[in-house]
Amino acid sequence: MSAKFPEYKGLDLPNIAEEMLSYWEENNIFEKSVTTREGKEPFVFFEGPPSANGLPGVHHVLARAIKDIFPRYKTMKGFQVKRKAGWDTHGLPIELGVEKELGITKEDIGTKISVEDYNAACRKAVMRYTHIWNDLTQKMGYWVDMEDPYVTYEPKYMESVWWLLKEIYNKKLIYKGYTIQPYSPKAGTGLSSHELNQPGTYQDVTDTTIVAQFKTIENTLPEFLQNQGAVYFLAWTTTPWTLPSNTALTVGPKIEYVLVDTFNQYTFEPTKVVLAKKLIEKQFGGKNNFEVTTSEALSSYNSGDKKIPF
Repeated sequence: MSAKFPEYKGLDLPNIAEEMLSYWEENNIFEKSVTTREGKEPFVFFEGPPSANGLPGVHHVLARAIKDIFPRYKTMKGFQVKRKAGWDTHGLPIELGVEKELGITKEDIGTKISVEDYNAACRKAVMRYTHIWNDLTQKMGYWVDMEDPYVTYEPKYMESVWWLLKEIYNKKLIYKGYTIQPYSPKAGTGLSSHELNQPGTYQDVTDTTIVAQFKTIENTLPEFLQNQGAVYFLAWTTTPWTLPSNTALTVGPKIEYVLVDTFNQYTFEPTKVVLAKKLIEKQFGGKNNFEVTTSEALSSYNSGDKKIPF
């Protein structure tokens, strides 16, 4: 037995959105959500500002929809929530975009172009798409005061940040520490985590690697490795140019090592090498043309044989 449910075909979501936006605008609903709570306890909201040098994407809509939940909730709880918009105008992507447009590099600032003209070009570029952002803000129903935004390149904003840092310092809440700072030699500046996540920052590359062998000094070896003849430690590296400066090798106390009897694959001379047990297959197996054999069978090896026993 099957049942049919009536299909409602009158739902026009774009039309409903237009009607709601028009109602909000005509009746100043957003403004009233603030003014009708004058004198009530404030809930301070400054938007984590977008950068208007690029076009908004659907991820901005998602993030803003989530942010919008909190001021709306606090408003319904009786707080007065003045929602201040902002524009993020600092960052390496803005500078690099301007330099590409002008055909200059960092070294040209102050020579081919004045610092003042360069700053003016950056200020213009960083606000390039504000009209599109404003349109998106209105259409997605994101309530925020776009008429009086804070702009991070304005002296008032920067000096406020400096003042805050001084206050934090005076309260002994800032300390000197050490951290790894990604650095761009080309741009001559440090890089933030956001800049490191820009498209094209990371690329898969193929590195040349080598396995170096280090001849041991017999009287420094543990007893079971002495009287074995020449013994070599194998070490893998992606930076062979640093090998001449090496002064020592380290071994791991929790790593299990093995002594391997084999033949040098270039000179075909008998050799003994030490490496981590877990790396035997990687070093000798597969395409390396080595094969496991018995100690007795090693003696039957002929120089130049395709398969080298170990």
